[in-house]
Amino acid sequence: MSVKDSATVARRAPLLDAGLLWGSIGVLAFSVTFPASEAALPAFGAVTVGLGRAIPAALLGAVCLLAARAPRPTANQWRRLALVAVGVVVGFPLCSVLALRDTTSAHSAVLVGLLPAATAALAVVRGGERPKWPFWAACGFGMVTVLGFAVVQGAGQIRVADLWLLAAVGLAALGYTEGGVLARELGGWQVISWALLLALPAVIPVTLLTAEPWHAPDVNAWLGLAYVSAVSMFAGFYAWYRGLALGGIARISQLQLLQPVLTLMWSALLLSQHISPATAGAAVLVIAAVAVTQRTRSRVATQVSGDRTAPVPR
Repeated sequence: MSVKDSATVARRAPLLDAGLLWGSIGVLAFSVTFPASEAALPAFGAVTVGLGRAIPAALLGAVCLLAARAPRPTANQWRRLALVAVGVVVGFPLCSVLALRDTTSAHSAVLVGLLPAATAALAVVRGGERPKWPFWAACGFGMVTVLGFAVVQGAGQIRVADLWLLAAVGLAALGYTEGGVLARELGGWQVISWALLLALPAVIPVTLLTAEPWHAPDVNAWLGLAYVSAVSMFAGFYAWYRGLALGGIARISQLQLLQPVLTLMWSALLLSQHISPATAGAAVLVIAAVAVTQRTRSRVATQVSGDRTAPVPR
């Protein structure tokens, strides 16, 4: 390695490591979301766990914004924050919890394994990148694998729960992509804090009017609700958006290759769920497909979506 190359690596290594570190923390936080949601769901119901979790998370965000005296977003940033709110504050939590009423967190983890490819694809479109055909072929293979798994598990048909999960994937990819771009301008914790506050006027009345009665929540249910509110809906996004901003959306999103495996592990450890060979095999195929999308993006895609030169507010 030449002196020039060594200097380049030395100059870029700290920033690269930071993006991977923050992204990995976010993935670890999100990997417990499905088991925690499943633990809270019987006692609190889908609306409270899916939408209601945003209320305490928004309060945490408001405290942080006030303490930091954060400047208000611009009009353009508010419009983009609305996409974040629709995707990750309302869409993904509600759709995924509605799915968990009729399926397990282990099954859900396989379908959500498509999220890295969906996020990378949106980053490609938003950045005007032109990946080579193997990228799209791998995305298609992953989608076919997931749909095939859903059909087999559903005794020959796709269940409503699987449709909810696919909708959750699309909405999360939207929120991740736009939030990752905004994090370069506002900072990761400010993006999720403002998005939570933006959604709050709609979340509160809908939750109060449509939430099911609580059914004697036990300690596990309370812990599950606390986790999805404080970690899945707030702290995890601070780390995740900061990682996306530092390391590039398409590249850091591929860290979620580990999320299905981690979720399967948590489902077995925390909920004692049996992981069937079909579930494990489908997870491996989805991971392989998404890995190919990472390796086959064009050089232009890597340069644009992986740009790490933008300053990231703290």
